[in-house]
Amino acid sequence: MLYVDFLNILYKLEINRTFIEHRKNISIKKLKKCTYINMENSVKIDPLGFREYDARWLYPDSINGEGIKAVGKGFGTQIIKKIKKPRVTVGHDYRSYSEEVKKNFIEGLKSTGCHVEDIGLCLSPTIYFSQFKLNSDAVAMITASHNENGWTGIKMGIEKGLTHCKEEMSELKDIVLNKKFVSGEGSYKSINDFNKIYIGELSSNKIKKNLKVVAACGNGTAGIFAPQILRGIGCEVIELDCNLDYNFPKYNPNPEDMKMLHEIAKCVKENKADVGFGFDGDGDRVGVVDNEGNEIFADKIGLLIARNISNNHPGSKFIVDVKSTGLFQKDEVLLNNKCKTVYWKTGHSYIKRKVNQDKAIAGFEKSGHFFFNKPLGYGFDDGINSAIQICHLLDSQNKNINELINKLPKTFQSPTMGPFCKDDEKYKVIEEIILKINKLKNSNKKIDGLKIQDILTVNGIRFTLEDGSWGLVRASSNKPSLVIVTESPTSDIRKKEIFKFIDSLLQETGKIGEYDQKI
Repeated sequence: MLYVDFLNILYKLEINRTFIEHRKNISIKKLKKCTYINMENSVKIDPLGFREYDARWLYPDSINGEGIKAVGKGFGTQIIKKIKKPRVTVGHDYRSYSEEVKKNFIEGLKSTGCHVEDIGLCLSPTIYFSQFKLNSDAVAMITASHNENGWTGIKMGIEKGLTHCKEEMSELKDIVLNKKFVSGEGSYKSINDFNKIYIGELSSNKIKKNLKVVAACGNGTAGIFAPQILRGIGCEVIELDCNLDYNFPKYNPNPEDMKMLHEIAKCVKENKADVGFGFDGDGDRVGVVDNEGNEIFADKIGLLIARNISNNHPGSKFIVDVKSTGLFQKDEVLLNNKCKTVYWKTGHSYIKRKVNQDKAIAGFEKSGHFFFNKPLGYGFDDGINSAIQICHLLDSQNKNINELINKLPKTFQSPTMGPFCKDDEKYKVIEEIILKINKLKNSNKKIDGLKIQDILTVNGIRFTLEDGSWGLVRASSNKPSLVIVTESPTSDIRKKEIFKFIDSLLQETGKIGEYDQKI
């Protein structure tokens, strides 16, 4: 093992001016923490790190440097099979080891004949954006998004605006584990200041109102982008945890995490802000708090945006994930504008692809991934652009965001809850739960006095009761856990009873552990 002082790495790296300006705000105590580079030649890769649409590993415990290099070879092989002499844009997030992970990944790419263009420290949407602006043939982002420090990962895509789904990830896994690599001679080029192009394009979407907004970044990479862009469109910005700190000292940069949302709510009320935004670790998601300090789940924000879009684009189609509110299906504004909503698999890659295939104008996930297709965007998820769309929604209304939300029918929603479940067991558990719930439906068994009226199994199982209340349980695509969400248009008690019903079925399996949060 080679001991490396992280301060020395920072000063040697060629990083953009924006990062240098923020470096003075980073805690020197944090920077003096050190990282280790694995010098072993043996390849270490946990096969379970190849997930449904992202690759995620604990580094270096479940993958080492040689393992990362092998994944680079695998992705390069996938690209070479489709495109000759491909140009691949690569970037990384702000974690202590992301630069080292990227270096090894690039070595793998080059060994297959890929020509790598490195845009440096950036956000996932910046990488997606680069494929359109630099006209590259593929993209890869070194990030573990909102996962705890210690995790690393890679988001990859070949088709413009799209990222790997289950089929592509399965192919990648097969290539890597069975060493089906192609060989070639690639190259490396550093692209300087590309972040300025990304910031400039988003900052051009000006608003007229003087909105006061809170920008919370959980000390993740979005901290050097979101405040600057929001000021650029005309907002007054209150920064919350925007200094970069890969230890995430207060909370993980996850806009579904109630701790993060509570901090944003407190800041909104203290500063009498119009809205609060929470961005995740790699900037592709946003969480929202209204002007009264109420945490609003992103699916309802999505519905407000969809309503606004439908007025200007009647007959449009919207894609929403199975965790999203049931209000989309029966919304009067959408129905009056002859719009259609399709519930689809949770996961940024799945929704992106479905938006693209169905030529939908937008897609929304409860996790805060929003996708705007032509003429509103390029089709990929961008948390900062989503915040801009919300600002434009408020700019066009004479009501504050709390008033707009209160115009929606009242529902009682749970947060997204995740009980631990081993990666090699979680899908089997879901299969068991699907069988049990189908059996209960067929025998007319009741949950809180109501029969199961409808079942959707496009992603786990989502069952709907006679009054429109519903519950969902599915396997997490990027962590060893399950995902549970419940909602009721009737009462908070019914929402909780549906959760108790799901939890009891899961406890019977004997396969689940502690929850990250629960109601």
